[in-house]
Amino acid sequence: MPNYTVTVATGTQWFAGTDDYIYMTLVGSERCSERTLLDKPLYNDFERGAVDSYDISVGEDLGEIELVKIEKKKYWMHDDWYCKYITVKTPYGDYIEFPCFRWLVDDKEVILRDGRARLAQHDKTGVAKQHRRKELEQRQKTYRWKEWHPGFPMSIDAKAHSELPRDIQFDSEKGVDFVLNYSKAIENLYVNQFMHMFQSSWGDFADFERIFVRIKNTISEYVMEHWKEDFMFGYQFLNGCNPVVIRKCTEIPDKFPVTQKIVQDSLERGLTLEEELKEGNIFIADYELLDGVTPNATDPCTLQYLAAPICLLYKNSQNKIMPIAIQLGQRPGEDTPIFLPSDDEYDWLLAKIWVRSSDFHVHQTVTHLLRTHLISEVYGIAMFRQLPAVHPVFKLLLPHIRFTIAINTKAREQLICECGLFDKANGTGGGGHVELVQKSMKTFTYRSLCFPEAIKARGMESREELPYYFYRDDGCSVWEAVTSFVTDVVDIYYDKDETVQEDEEIQAFVKDVCSFGMQDFDKCEFPKSLQTKEQLVEYLTIVIFTASAQHAAVNFGQVTHYTISGIFSSSYEEGTFLLASGSRVETCEGGHGELPQESCRSG
Repeated sequence: MPNYTVTVATGTQWFAGTDDYIYMTLVGSERCSERTLLDKPLYNDFERGAVDSYDISVGEDLGEIELVKIEKKKYWMHDDWYCKYITVKTPYGDYIEFPCFRWLVDDKEVILRDGRARLAQHDKTGVAKQHRRKELEQRQKTYRWKEWHPGFPMSIDAKAHSELPRDIQFDSEKGVDFVLNYSKAIENLYVNQFMHMFQSSWGDFADFERIFVRIKNTISEYVMEHWKEDFMFGYQFLNGCNPVVIRKCTEIPDKFPVTQKIVQDSLERGLTLEEELKEGNIFIADYELLDGVTPNATDPCTLQYLAAPICLLYKNSQNKIMPIAIQLGQRPGEDTPIFLPSDDEYDWLLAKIWVRSSDFHVHQTVTHLLRTHLISEVYGIAMFRQLPAVHPVFKLLLPHIRFTIAINTKAREQLICECGLFDKANGTGGGGHVELVQKSMKTFTYRSLCFPEAIKARGMESREELPYYFYRDDGCSVWEAVTSFVTDVVDIYYDKDETVQEDEEIQAFVKDVCSFGMQDFDKCEFPKSLQTKEQLVEYLTIVIFTASAQHAAVNFGQVTHYTISGIFSSSYEEGTFLLASGSRVETCEGGHGELPQESCRSG
């Protein structure tokens, strides 16, 4: 009588084990085994981290094992179980591995394919084709599109993290990590000791420094020492949290009437402004996107403002990027003057603070939230809906976007929702952040996610002209590495362009992203189909790069650049404090006299 040995691995996560009944059926090309209870007498099966083996005897040979069916039935109360994998040793000594890596909840049945990746057109048996179809039918019922706000990319149909499919929720220890990291951060910031300082205006730098006394980081300490200096202000456009706004300026826009006379004292090479433009030494950061966005008015007792500045920058003879002119609005005139480095020290400092505040808002809402989180969620939902677990592209993408849907759902639940943290702390709260995403989506394009093209579109590609743009240099290296890896994977499964065209699942994935995830927005230019291997490689590189390298570049520097220099900035030694992240203005008077009225009205 043929004997099959089945080995079952339970996950190591908290609460991964179960006391429920586990049944297994082996599905072969010839016949199926009987439904078998996996149980060892006097032994506690399926404990956390356990690897248990069982013998399944059958009357006749099953043929080639194609599927493994697992069923979980309640013992005394529903007890979720996380199965890592199952291996089957056949009577002929072959080992077949069936990856699972998912939760079985309630009275759930899971049917697994073996771990080899296959395209749909390469499946030959009816059993395999049927399994593929049923898996996607179930996934499409589970992962549904929903519009969170008009004009946004579509998101998952879930109001809270707890409503998400169990397999994409954060594990218990991940949730604990959030709590522990939050507590650690609060401890490091001395927030408990200085909470009263967050609830009132700050008068001088000493207030600020006392809060961050326990932060010990070489870079952050350096930034804290130099944040007021022009070279650091310019450097952050290249390698700070938002290194995607600065672009080469080839012509001064009419709305920013900077002339040779205005900036000649800042030009070091003896060239005219026109000549410096032609030499590629002039750069610009334009926050037009913020123009007309509604400032936060959730607290009627605290005035909040937004500016839509334009900042002109100059590459000096030391290759440092230095600000040389700032206009705090999009329409020039008496109420919108151009600030210069030669102005009063605090006028110039306050102008730079307004630019940094605007940069913060665009970074958080557009560069970070929209262009990494929300776009990656679109890819993730479409992946679950259109690619079965056996598809090579599913296996390729899953590690990069697995928890994106979970973190975004938590953000919609706690951070960017009504009365969430954005409403409480940011100048774009109360709906301004929604307006900002909606405005940005009108110019958002698929090509802008292609890193080399995005760099070139801003005229920032030359390492000789701009040697210290590390975001570009590192990003290009990572892009090339991801492209190389994706190319190798694609070459394994797609021998020619026609194989891409014939892959109905990958075509459905791409179409779902465009037609549903991006709602066929007129100018987004997301492809609805892929015709060549080269197009597929680029598409998958964009997905991986956006969710990993690009997100890292615009996310992980926040503690260094925002906690210390960008978010909290004193504008006057006495009487005035500006919280740049929220643009909260308590007063327009300072210890050195009144602020210019233009500054008070800006934005």
